[in-house]
Amino acid sequence: MTTASNAAAVPRQRDIRLDFFRGIGMFIIFIAHVPNNDWSLWIPARFGFSDATEIFVFCSGMASAIAFASVFEKRGFWMGTARIAHRSWQVYWAHIGLFFAAAAMLSAADILLDTGTKNIASLNLQKFISTETAACLAGLFTLTYVPNLFDILPMYLVILMLIPVVMALSRLNPICAIVFCVALWLIATQGYWRFPAEPWSERRWYFNPLAWQLVFFTGFAFIRGWIPAPPIDKRLVWIASIITVVSMFLNKPELVQLLPDGVRRSAIPAVLMDKSNFGIIRYVHFLSLAYLAYAAAGDKGERLSGAFVSMCCRVGQQALAVFIAGIMLALLSGVVLRQAGYTGFNVALANITGMVLLIAVAYTVSWFKRTPWKQPHRNKIILQRETQTSPPSEISSAKLK
Repeated sequence: MTTASNAAAVPRQRDIRLDFFRGIGMFIIFIAHVPNNDWSLWIPARFGFSDATEIFVFCSGMASAIAFASVFEKRGFWMGTARIAHRSWQVYWAHIGLFFAAAAMLSAADILLDTGTKNIASLNLQKFISTETAACLAGLFTLTYVPNLFDILPMYLVILMLIPVVMALSRLNPICAIVFCVALWLIATQGYWRFPAEPWSERRWYFNPLAWQLVFFTGFAFIRGWIPAPPIDKRLVWIASIITVVSMFLNKPELVQLLPDGVRRSAIPAVLMDKSNFGIIRYVHFLSLAYLAYAAAGDKGERLSGAFVSMCCRVGQQALAVFIAGIMLALLSGVVLRQAGYTGFNVALANITGMVLLIAVAYTVSWFKRTPWKQPHRNKIILQRETQTSPPSEISSAKLK
């Protein structure tokens, strides 16, 4: 059983660092998915092994611990499981909706621009728009047909469904939950339990959720207090910095040539760097970057302030809606750039416009979530105040007017 002291130590409020870095991750994901985008040469993935996917999954783990774990504690295991089922249902339909919206947009682009199936082919969707549509539809709804670029939400969906298992094990002891996650990752890295991505081939999901759950539940465990937050220590900062710099060398072919043959990236076993099965080197690199960001933000994010931080936090708070919008805008940007040309101005305009629209999406979704139509009308509030301060005769005459 989890001790009362452990439960009391669990943070209950959302951390500004979580929303800020999640928002930064949303912008990076958008930039990374714009086809042939020169700006993607400057995202973290070009300077090390991990990328924005780790940011998204890690922060999602932290956010899930805040949003869902308290339901397990306060309402019991089955109500917590029901809450996870509800969220999984939302993510599932978000995935289905994103696919159809993307397929419709790219099909329309091919028709209007008379480009054959060029845009559809960019995501390997030719078989969906063909005589094999029936098989693709069945595969789409059973998650056995996961085309290019549509791997992240199915991965997130499977990981969400692991939360009840992890919470059940944590009731015995948090160490049991941690051991389970590590064991599952070890098995997954050996190529077991892969999910089919196409009915007509041996291709598997690009992101193996049983491997990627490790970084998700690392964030989950930090929020739950199963893993203590590391101290901000100069020695740890130096270690994380050295790992980051070495990773940068190993990830840049032109810099690798400057290193001794024995430490070149080509000498590292591929399984340790594998993105699909979340190789251990990616994990170490991400934890190093996360620690440096954690140290830079200061205690409880005290160094994070200002309009830019506030805007990034708003984007991070609406991650699912922003992610879906980001994928659609990235695909649309690719269509436009292929027609207009990949000039420096056009690429910059596409990136800046896309990020501005993502910010607009975040603020719009936030406004809708506040359900403003349920708030008291301003005139009604004024009348209530007049009722409290005016004599009865004046109230009657005000109503008549």
